[in-house]
Amino acid sequence: MTSMHSLFEFRLSLLLLLFAFFNGLLGVEAFTGTYGVNYGRIADNIPSPEAVVTLLKAAKIKNVKIFDADQKVLEAFKGSGLELIVMVPNELLKDMSANEDQAMQWIKSNVQPFLPETKVRGIAVGNEILGGADPGLSEALFGAIKSVYNSLDRLGLANSIEVSTPHSEAVFANSYPPSSCTFKEDVFVFMKPILDFFSQIGTPFYINAYPFLAYKSDPEHIDINYALFKPNPGIYDEKTNLHYDNMFDAQIDAAYAALDAAGYDKMEVRVSETGWASSGDEGEAGATVQNARTYNFNLRKRLLKKKGTPLRPKIPVRAYVFALFNEDLKPGPTSERHFGLFKADGSIAYNIGFTGLKSSGSSSSYLSLKGIQSRGWHSYTAALVACSSVLLLVFI
Repeated sequence: MTSMHSLFEFRLSLLLLLFAFFNGLLGVEAFTGTYGVNYGRIADNIPSPEAVVTLLKAAKIKNVKIFDADQKVLEAFKGSGLELIVMVPNELLKDMSANEDQAMQWIKSNVQPFLPETKVRGIAVGNEILGGADPGLSEALFGAIKSVYNSLDRLGLANSIEVSTPHSEAVFANSYPPSSCTFKEDVFVFMKPILDFFSQIGTPFYINAYPFLAYKSDPEHIDINYALFKPNPGIYDEKTNLHYDNMFDAQIDAAYAALDAAGYDKMEVRVSETGWASSGDEGEAGATVQNARTYNFNLRKRLLKKKGTPLRPKIPVRAYVFALFNEDLKPGPTSERHFGLFKADGSIAYNIGFTGLKSSGSSSSYLSLKGIQSRGWHSYTAALVACSSVLLLVFI
C-alpha cells in the first residue's frame, strides 16, 4: 500500500512538472525575435491605429512599444497578433507608489479589458526616470513598480505580463571604454532595489541606446562610421581584450559592465530605444536622411542575425527602434521630430527593406502573416502531442 502511495505521489509530481512545462510553452515572451519598434504618437498627421496595424503587418514588425495605454490603440491591436508593451506615464508614478490601488485601477481600466485579444506582453513603468531632473520621481519609481507588479499578481497576470522600466545613458557615470562603465552613485541608491526585484522576477535591464546622440555631442572625436556600423578601425578595450567595430554594441556592453560591477551579472540587457534622426538643426551633426537610412538599415541587418555582443556573445541583442513615424508635435530640437522609419502617409521615409502602408486589398502582407500563424500553430500542435504522449506514459 505504501509503495503504491509513493508511486502515485511520484506520478502526481511528474504530472505537475509537465503541466508547468506545458504552461511555459504556451506563455509568450515580452519580446518575440530581435526587432521591434516604438510607436510614438505626438503628432496630428499620422495614420489611424487601425491603419498602423496594417502597416506593421506589411512590414512584418511584431514587437511594438507605446508610451501610454491609449485605448484606441489597444482596441485596434485586438486580434492582430502584434505584441505590445504599454507604459505608465511618469506623472502617475508618485500616486501609484503611494497607493497600490491606483495601479490596480489603472490596470483594470487600461489593460485587463483588452486581454487576451490584444497581446499586452509588458508594462513599462515610467520612462527615463533615474538620472533625471525630478528626485521625487526617482524616489517613487520602485514603489510604483512594486504596485504594478503586485496588482498584476493579484489579477493572475504577473506570469504573462512583464514589468520593466527603461533607462537613459544618464544612469551611468562613464561608458568608455565599455568595461569601465558603472552606475552613478546618486542613481544607484534608487537603482539597487529595482535591480534586486527585477532579478527575482526575471525582468531584463532596458536601456535607451543612441549612437546618434553620442556622435552629435562630440562629432570631432567620434568616427561617424563607428556610429553607423560602417567599416572603421573600431576601439579596443584593454581590460576585456575585446574589439568593438560599432558603438551600438559598445553601449550595450557598457550596460552589461555596469550590471556586472554592481553584482547583477545574470541580467539581460535589452534596448528599449535606438534610432537616428533624418533631419536636424544646423548644430545637430549627422542628422541626415542618408545617415538615418545607413544606421537603421545596418541596425536591422545586425539584429536579424540574432547574435550577441562581444561581452555577451550568446545572448542575442533585442531592440525597439525609435520610431515608427516622424512626430510633428514633439518639442525640442528639429531632430526630435525626424526619427521616423515611415512618413505620415505610411510610406517609407527611406528604403531599409520595409513595405509601406498598402490598401486593405493588398494580399502579400496578409499571406505572409498566414504563413507565420500556420508555422506557429504547427509548433503548438507538436508540443501538445508530445506532452500528451508523455502524460499517457506516466499513468500507464
